Amino acid sequence: MKKTFTRWLTDIWYEDHFIGVWLMPLGFLFSDVVKFRKFLYRTGFLKKHTLPIPVIVVGNITLGGTGKTPLIIWLAALLKSEGYSPGIISRGYGGQADSWPQRVTVDSDPQQIGDEALLIAKRTGCPMAVGPSRVEAAKLLLSQTDCDVILSDDGLQHYALNRTLEIAVIDGNRRFGNGYCLPAGPLREPIERLKKVDLLVVNGSACEENEFSMQLVGDQLVNCMTGEQKPLEEFRGIKCHALAGIGNPERFFNALKSAGLILTCHSFPDHYQFQPYNIKYRDKKPVLMTEKDAVKCTHFAESQHWYLPVNAVLEPLFTERLLDLLKRKV
Repeated sequence: MKKTFTRWLTDIWYEDHFIGVWLMPLGFLFSDVVKFRKFLYRTGFLKKHTLPIPVIVVGNITLGGTGKTPLIIWLAALLKSEGYSPGIISRGYGGQADSWPQRVTVDSDPQQIGDEALLIAKRTGCPMAVGPSRVEAAKLLLSQTDCDVILSDDGLQHYALNRTLEIAVIDGNRRFGNGYCLPAGPLREPIERLKKVDLLVVNGSACEENEFSMQLVGDQLVNCMTGEQKPLEEFRGIKCHALAGIGNPERFFNALKSAGLILTCHSFPDHYQFQPYNIKYRDKKPVLMTEKDAVKCTHFAESQHWYLPVNAVLEPLFTERLLDLLKRKV
């Protein structure tokens, strides 16, 4: 598949720093716009909204997948185990609904509300709402459910909603690329922004000071058509197709390769709306995909289609710190 414009930019941000240097003036301009927007919120020119319940924001400062969705799912399970009733809000990126906000259920159409939102709703069982305005999505949950804490997925830059806690997720392998703001680099905000968040989580690599480790673990493939489960180990040495329409497809491909699978890899843009011809190959070899991609393919999948669910695993100290901060800030 030909490289998309996004993939081309990603190569510049993480590999070809020379071109990134030429784009630096645009990065500085973007950074100034970000700072000015924050100034407008800080001075009250743009309105900020405070909810009557705690809000935990999970986000990042880079474009692309860092592992926010598995962390949101993990946080929802943790909060429920501690006696909370979490509700979840998100942008619903890729959703094409005619009106917003929208409630999300396990039966929602991913084309209407977005693939990540449907995945989160299925995995957590929590009430969820999506929309361009996180504030309006949260108000919808408050009016229709008894949730007592809000998890905001990818809401770090949405300053219209005041937050109790901020958690930033970092890709442990790629970190911050060339360190420049868009479009010269992958940063949505300057790196200094991380000094103001409450907790830093690093996905998949060694941590630096004041960072907590998160590993994504999955060793059971699930058949998209039947729900049958098979250990990933059973596919060792077998030639398979692997497809991914996520922010960092290489992470998924590398996980399969490290398990001993022989792959033909197919990358698609993040949130890609798959069609039957995208996932069906004449050779009838097994086709492996992420769970996020699978929610969009279930209704036309066949017996050779499988997905790999992953679960976040975090160190106990992170749990202790999170719960302590939540109790102290509420």
